[in-house]
Amino acid sequence: MNNQNFPTQPEAKKTRAKKISPIIQEEEIIDVEMIEAAEETVTFKRSHFYAVLVVLAFAVGVLVGYVAWGRETVTAAPAPAAAPVAQQSAATAAPQFRRYDIPTDGYPSLGPDDAQIVIVEFSDYQCPYCRKFHDETYQALLNAYPGQIRFVYRNLPLTSIHPSAMPAAIASLCANDQNAYWDYHEKLFSSESLDEATYIQYAADLGLNVDTFTACLSSGSHDAFIQEDMNFAIDLGVQSTPTFFINGLAIVGAQPLANFQQVIDKELAGEIP
Repeated sequence: MNNQNFPTQPEAKKTRAKKISPIIQEEEIIDVEMIEAAEETVTFKRSHFYAVLVVLAFAVGVLVGYVAWGRETVTAAPAPAAAPVAQQSAATAAPQFRRYDIPTDGYPSLGPDDAQIVIVEFSDYQCPYCRKFHDETYQALLNAYPGQIRFVYRNLPLTSIHPSAMPAAIASLCANDQNAYWDYHEKLFSSESLDEATYIQYAADLGLNVDTFTACLSSGSHDAFIQEDMNFAIDLGVQSTPTFFINGLAIVGAQPLANFQQVIDKELAGEIP
């Protein structure tokens, strides 16, 4: 191919039980609900009352001694009788990161081959969230890291809900045959309609050989390639578009620029294992 260098979205195609494990895009904040023990009511016998007073008097004496002598003070919060399990594990568990092996050779890519950051997007030209990412984040992301990102596009047309997604993917690869993939890619994501007449018009606008392009649309020459993309993504556990892999770390959805930057900055700094 040409190398020109939050919940699951509604487009989710839940065909398998398997699901990828996305990296945390924002700083993980564990909101643990504190468990308050009910106030315990104790009924003392009169014979025990004075014993309690003696113990209290002894404790007060010890406290006064510490204050009077100014010794090192160690402040210790009383431990709860039974700490919540979630709270205990949150204090000790390290963040878990999983890197997926996502092939990039032979797929349309933009950016230097030796870029430090490789972002693979599985996307759908008819998906509104994919367009949202493209309109609001895509170019700003490339601009934020000039020369540091290689962006790879792989097709995941959700054919059950987006009937134009597969033909649009085919059209993009027919344009790629004439070394015009990324210009055509831009047109598809800016288009208000996705149909054969539009595809052919875009080919003419870009100065492509229209006859060759038109023949390609119905030739079936790219069908198997796109199907392999789809099978790979679904077998991997991708369930919605767009889904991204930053050096193999998964981000799901049309996340804002700041979320991508958080992962990329940590990756560039070597902070993610």
